[in-house]
Amino acid sequence: MSKQVEFFFDFGSPTAYLAWTQLPRIAGEAGADIVWRPALLGGIFKATGNQSPVMIPAKGRYMTQDLARFARRYAVPLAFNPNFPINTLPLMRGAVGYLDTPQFDAYMKAVYEAMWVTQKNMGQAEVIASVLAEAGLDVADFQQRIGDEQVKAGLKTFTEEAVARGAFGAPTFFVNGEMFFGQDRLDFVAEALR
Repeated sequence: MSKQVEFFFDFGSPTAYLAWTQLPRIAGEAGADIVWRPALLGGIFKATGNQSPVMIPAKGRYMTQDLARFARRYAVPLAFNPNFPINTLPLMRGAVGYLDTPQFDAYMKAVYEAMWVTQKNMGQAEVIASVLAEAGLDVADFQQRIGDEQVKAGLKTFTEEAVARGAFGAPTFFVNGEMFFGQDRLDFVAEALR
C-alpha cells in the first residue's frame, strides 16, 4: 500500500483552504496519495461542542492576522469572505458527488477560490451555479449529484467518521492513524509522510 494522507475538509474553513493550497505539493514530495474526506464542519462542531474561532472576538481577530501571515508564507491569495459564515451543505455534498470523478479537482479549485479568493457568496444557489459554469462544470449535473441520496449519506458518513476518529474541526489530517489538526501542522504531516 502506498503512503497516504487523509484530509478531512470543509469549504467554509479558511484554514482548510490554506491546507488545500499546500497539501498536493507535500504529498507529491513524499510520494503519497491524498485521500479526500469531505466532512460537514457544522456537524463536527455540533457533535463535539466546538465552535468557529470567529465566535470569540479576540481569537477571531488574531486568527484573521495569522491566516494572512500563512498566506504570505505560502505565496497564495487569501481574502476573508465578508459573507462568512456560509452554509456549505450543498458545496460539501458536491465534493462527495464529484469524489473519484475527473471533475473533482476543477470543482475543488472553483469552490475554494470562490470562497477564499474572490469572496463570492457561495450560500446562494445562483452564485454557485455561476461559479461552476465558469469553471466548465455542468450545473444540472451538480444539482443531480447533490440531490442523490447516496451522496447525502456519504457526507453524513464522512462527518461521523471524522468525529469518531477524534476530529473536532477542519482541516484534520491522518497519516498512519495519527491525527494532525490545523493547516499550521502541515510540517508534522510532511514529517509523518517521510
